[in-house]
Parts: sequence; structure tokens; C-alpha cells
Amino acid sequence: MRRETCLPSCLSIRTVPSASAIPRQAWEELCPAGHPFLNADFLTIIEQHGAAAREWGWAARHLVASDESGSILGLLPLYVKTHSHGDFIYDWSWAAAYRQLGRQYYPKLMSCLPHTPVAGPRFLVAAGPQAASVRQALLDAARELLVGAGLSSWHVALPSEEDARMLQNAGLLISHDVQFHWLNTGGGDFGGYLASFSAAKRRKVRAERRRVQESGLAIETRHGDQIDPAEWPLLRALYADTFEKFNNHAVFSAACFADLATALGRRMVAFIARDGGLPVAVAICFRSDEALYGRYWGCSGNYHSLHFELCFYQGIAYCLQHGLARFEPGAGGEHKLSRGFTPTVVHSAHWIANPEMRALLARHLALQGQALADYSEQAAAHLPFRRDLQSSSAA
Repeated sequence: MRRETCLPSCLSIRTVPSASAIPRQAWEELCPAGHPFLNADFLTIIEQHGAAAREWGWAARHLVASDESGSILGLLPLYVKTHSHGDFIYDWSWAAAYRQLGRQYYPKLMSCLPHTPVAGPRFLVAAGPQAASVRQALLDAARELLVGAGLSSWHVALPSEEDARMLQNAGLLISHDVQFHWLNTGGGDFGGYLASFSAAKRRKVRAERRRVQESGLAIETRHGDQIDPAEWPLLRALYADTFEKFNNHAVFSAACFADLATALGRRMVAFIARDGGLPVAVAICFRSDEALYGRYWGCSGNYHSLHFELCFYQGIAYCLQHGLARFEPGAGGEHKLSRGFTPTVVHSAHWIANPEMRALLARHLALQGQALADYSEQAAAHLPFRRDLQSSSAA
């Protein structure tokens, strides 16, 4: 479907059905440089391989803003979704409330990075005097699309702080969640990082790492361009088996991973455990120039502490070695606290079409926001760092 609307400011908005329909040059000019997810490659590949396509309940309706000469000034990735998997706004209870009141929640409209709980800009707009009007035009077009298609709601998952402020000022409701992020305070190497822990917590981490070292498994770090494409079926099987054990959707195929590895190169990072040369566990991550993002874990057996080693400790060591400022290992997980991951409040924004449901959800989100702020503060008290360092940091 292609839709075009002329605007008074000589901007036009059109809707395109795939990321590949947008010129690569526009992605490169409007996306943050070096970002592993906000780029033509990531979105195009996962759409083409079906991970964010109709067969999995995702229908792309990306918005493109152009000036009168045809130059693209802004993008807003959008999907019409028939479920709540892979968008990380945790709205299953909202859908249930709609059903109980005899209303239809799905399909809904989503601005998000599919299968990726990473905050960042969602309105991709060229800098300059027109930036504010381009953002507003994209926002208006999204709400217009929602009304025209008869959808229940539009959600913007994990926008940047700038986007969140704009969306809140435009009347969208704001929800809150807590993630756990590792922040690089300049510990030098992993030993230096552990020196910031209390003695008991330090002993626990060392014991976990020693268990892995004594297991006889070989641990290696590979970037996307260092992984043989023929190995992806084995690595993908680890991820798929683990996802299916927890009744999650393993939407990424081996071919999808292989194409992502080829396209992203060193922006993909895999920590692999091998037994006799064969992979038995993998943590597939991605990186920008500033951060490492943990995404997909898989394991074929029960290896003591291996999950902590591949999903947390290897990533921390990688960030220290490569000078990355933070490590975001994915959504949820209080067990990350004792490894030094700080509770961090993140936000999403929601436009609810029905006034009655909007008022109901507004009251719910007001209570949720205070509860999560309290939880984040309480959780931070359980970080493993020495009291003298926590006191000096607070001062």
C-alpha cells in the first residue's frame, strides 16, 4: 500500500510496505551512525526473512516524509501488529481488558525495533530548521493512519528522551519499565571491575567463572564477519531450542542470522562455548560505537554458571576491552543486579483511540509509574558494590 498526503509546509508523507522500499541513502543520513538496529540492513533483513513480516503478525507501514524536491527528511518505522510478541510494551493485560469490555484491541499500530528492547530515536529526522515540523507531520500521519485503518491504538516502544517528551506533549500516555544496564565506570579490566564489589559478591562471581573454566569448555568471541555462514544452523538451533523451552517464538532463521552477520559485520558479537570444537552455547549480541546489546541466548545442556558467563561476564569484559560505555543485556532479570547491572527506568508512549479506554489506562499508568520508580530505588540498594564506593558516588 502506498499513501501520499500533501501538507501545507510543502512536506509530503507516504506509506511504504517495507524497509527495502526506502533508499539506503536515506537510512544512512537519518539513522545514528554505527547503530546495529536502526539501519536499512537490520530492518530489511528481518522483514525479508519473515521475522517482522505478515506470517509472524507484523505488517510494515513505514512513514516517509519528503520535501517538494523529493528529498527524504524523515522516517517513522511503523508496523500493524496482530499480537504483542516482540514489541516489549507488555500490554497483554490491556488486550484482556479490551476483551472483557467487549472491545477489540488487535490489530494495533507499533513504532518499535522488532524483537529488540533497545531505547533510542524512533522519529528519524534530518537536523535543521524543518526538524520540528517534520516530526509533527510524521506524528500526525501516524494518528491519521490509525484512524483510517480503524486500529485501537498506536504505541511507540522505548523512544529517546527527546521523542518521549514530544509524544507526551502531543497527548500520548507514558508507561514505564525497568531494565538493568551495566555502566562502564572505568575499572580497566574485569579484575579491576570486580575490585569494586563487596568481598562476598566478588567471591560469588569468581566462583561462577571458575566453574566455567574448570568445565573444559572453550569460550571464544566472534564478530559477525568472523562466523562461517555454514555454522549458523548449529548456532540457531541452540537459540531455537532454548526459546521453545520457555514457550517463546524463535522467529530468526539460520539464514536470517547469517545475512545479519554478513551485513552488520563487527556490529554483531557472538560469545560461543565449545565442547570438543562443537558449539554448545551461544550469546548473540550487537554493538554500536557506545554500547553492547545482549539479545539471543541458547544452550544445549546444563552447564553450571555458563549462562552468567556468556550473557553477562563476557559482555562486561568485552565492553571494558573495547571502551564501550554501557551494556544492555535485554529486558527483565533481577539476577542481573548482583552482577552489577543498574536498574534503569525506560519509557514507552501510547495513543489510545477510545476515550473510555484511554481514561482507564491513564489511571493505571499513573499508579504504575510511581510503583516502578519505588521499585527501581529499592532494587538499586541490592547492587554488589562496596559501600565506600556507593557513598562516594552518591556524594
